[in-house]
Amino acid sequence: MTKPPSISDAERKIMKLLWRKSPQPAYDLIQELAEKEKWLPRTVKSLLNRLIRKKALGHKAYKNLYLYYPLVSEEECAKAESESFLKQVFDGSLAMMLVQYAKHKKLTPAEIDELKRMIEQQEKK
Repeated sequence: MTKPPSISDAERKIMKLLWRKSPQPAYDLIQELAEKEKWLPRTVKSLLNRLIRKKALGHKAYKNLYLYYPLVSEEECAKAESESFLKQVFDGSLAMMLVQYAKHKKLTPAEIDELKRMIEQQEKK
């Protein structure tokens, strides 16, 4: 599998709409983003075109409009972004990141249990 394209925060807003429901015409995306983000139609169309060039989105003609759909999953993008963040900020060290978060954020009992389960699974490998 190829690495998912890097997408901006603005592009991610469009992708989230399409991950939730696709395919969708530009008109529907424009309407929703005009309400939520106060974006103009040309902004949405520019972002759609950038995502197509990045091969994050595909489109197909239907009657007199285009329907847009994701070519990469939300999970693939999240994994790539988290790996990039880990590498850039913590030199790739997951342990260093977890220690940093644990120092500055109170973990819930459920989060602690989840971390313990993950560590136990890693130890079994």
